[in-house]
Amino acid sequence: MLRSIAIVGAGPAGLYLAYLLKRRWPALDVTVHEQNAADATFGFGVVFSGRALEFLAADDPETHDAIIPHMESWDDITVIHRGETIRIDGVSFSAIGRLHLLTLLQARARDAGARLVFGSRLESLDALAGADLVVGADGVNSLVREAAPVDFGARIDHLGNRFVWYGVEKPFDTLTQTFVETEFGAFNAHHYRYTPTMSTFIVEADPIAWERAGFAGMDEAATRALCGEIFADVLEGAPLVGNKSHWRNFPKLACARWHGGRHVLLGDALHTAHYSIGSGTRLAVEDAIALDRALGATPDDLGVALAAYEAARRPVVDKLVAAANRSAEWYEDFASHMAQDPWRFARSYITRAGRVDEERLNRMAPRFMRDYRRNCH
Repeated sequence: MLRSIAIVGAGPAGLYLAYLLKRRWPALDVTVHEQNAADATFGFGVVFSGRALEFLAADDPETHDAIIPHMESWDDITVIHRGETIRIDGVSFSAIGRLHLLTLLQARARDAGARLVFGSRLESLDALAGADLVVGADGVNSLVREAAPVDFGARIDHLGNRFVWYGVEKPFDTLTQTFVETEFGAFNAHHYRYTPTMSTFIVEADPIAWERAGFAGMDEAATRALCGEIFADVLEGAPLVGNKSHWRNFPKLACARWHGGRHVLLGDALHTAHYSIGSGTRLAVEDAIALDRALGATPDDLGVALAAYEAARRPVVDKLVAAANRSAEWYEDFASHMAQDPWRFARSYITRAGRVDEERLNRMAPRFMRDYRRNCH
């Protein structure tokens, strides 16, 4: 029987797993180690699809009901291309501030009896030698994964496009994709509100546009100012807000194996899904649910439990990550797609991940399809 579990990383995956484990086994020693402070976070808002919230409601209605009142929700996606605004109906999303979500999950984990240790920077896993199970929920640069790289067979590839994550004190009606052609080349912004007054604003650039704009030689303030100029029309005078906002290339992480010995991974320590499909937090939460279930089914045989976790969860993750990778491929070439007229471009966008065929598009977005046919035939 498990006596102690050490979780490395207090993001959504680690905190939610701590809560689930303590709910299942109140006497179990569950400790979460996080190198940052409790109120530190990077990025702004995170999104959940309507489908993801349905799964959470079915699996854990109490946590679902605790989060929902703090979320902003909408049922359309907006695409702006060549100055034309096109709304695509039937695509439900909700958003919440990342720090707000973490605060809610911290409270649930603590109330359940988990011990949360912030400012706990581990140089190695030696300090966790007494734990029956060590869970790596510590993100892309996972210490748990890198401490035994052979066990996990990790591979990381970086995409070519650059992106930088901002906030802005301006609410947008829906999750919006704004594409602009500039003197430097093509840029895209992913933006959505996560409070009644604040929105996430992610700027993406293809490598050619990024180089021509001179971002390589700019500091953070100059970068933020130029991004604000590029998207001045949609920002309408609202300044971008930074928070450790630096250009990055998205890391595509996959692991051949999910566990080794008494170590197991979940969330971004295990896999990444391109931000364009809004499934990163969903994957983290659902990984935690699957691991808790597997441990609960066979608490006396850790090897069997961890194998069951991977066997049950991997097909679902592989499917979502494959869709995310197809979406990422579309974005890697978004400058070429922008040669299309706005309506064909919007259709290309909404079908980019290969999960929406003609029949499903007609069913889920009848208003968009009606207008699409009127404008394209």
